[in-house]
Amino acid sequence: MNTSNKRSALSLTLTKGIGNSPIPWLIPLSLILLFVFLFPVFEIIRYSFTDASFLETDYSYTISSFVRLFTLPGFYQMLIVTLIFVTASVFFQMFFGFLIALLIDKGQKLNLKGTVMVRTAVLTAWAIPGVVIGIIWRIMYTETPSGILNYLISFVGVDIVPFLSDPYMALFAVTLANIWRGTAFSMILLYAGIQTLPKDVMEAAKIDGASAIQRLLKVMLPMLAPIILINLIIISIDTFNTFDMVMALTGGGPGQSTEVIALSIYNSIFREFNLGHGAATAVVLLTINVGMTIVYLRVLGKRGAA
Repeated sequence: MNTSNKRSALSLTLTKGIGNSPIPWLIPLSLILLFVFLFPVFEIIRYSFTDASFLETDYSYTISSFVRLFTLPGFYQMLIVTLIFVTASVFFQMFFGFLIALLIDKGQKLNLKGTVMVRTAVLTAWAIPGVVIGIIWRIMYTETPSGILNYLISFVGVDIVPFLSDPYMALFAVTLANIWRGTAFSMILLYAGIQTLPKDVMEAAKIDGASAIQRLLKVMLPMLAPIILINLIIISIDTFNTFDMVMALTGGGPGQSTEVIALSIYNSIFREFNLGHGAATAVVLLTINVGMTIVYLRVLGKRGAA
């Protein structure tokens, strides 16, 4: 074999080796993850240990941002508001999502018309951007006799309800809007899970004399437990990160009665220009999300092992 043929064979071998290797395909993805995700996360953590501000170019490294964050009375109020908002939203999103999924599944089994329309109507709420949802519900909560909700409840003799001006009602109003928004996602997951349930098991339970409630509690829910748990973790992370709808609906007010963690980060950085304090709050939220993600991965790992 001459030199030219040897070079051609070597080139062909290298080309085949590179073509079969995943490295050329992973390099662009790795660069995107590095500059779009990892680098911003690193910068947020770095700025959380500074007193940086958008109004000044100089800053120093310090833990004063964390000290100020954990010593402010408003921080613990924000945590309580966020906990109430997330807990109520997640519980009722899963409850109504499961209820709608059951109704749609039952309607399909009975060949009822309109099941597709119901699914489409529920999914519409999920497709609408959060800012638009906030504006829609703000119009509905208008505290005048012409407000949609106040007009409707006036027929039962109730006076004008201060949906957005009363601190407790405002938190209820924001939570209700978020439940309406997020129910669709739970419905999708749980409906898909119901469709995968083995029909022979459900039929066997029915033949054995189990009532509808017994079949639901002792047969269906245990089999759906993995999907329910995954749904729980996903919508919990999503609800912790919600701020667009709250910003458009109440802006965190009145006072700080509806200021959740994600909205507090936005206010600190882009309204108060306090980058260090906002970054420290973001690290708290990042820690919560990472903890939930670890739980999510553990659940997936157990399902894979099973």
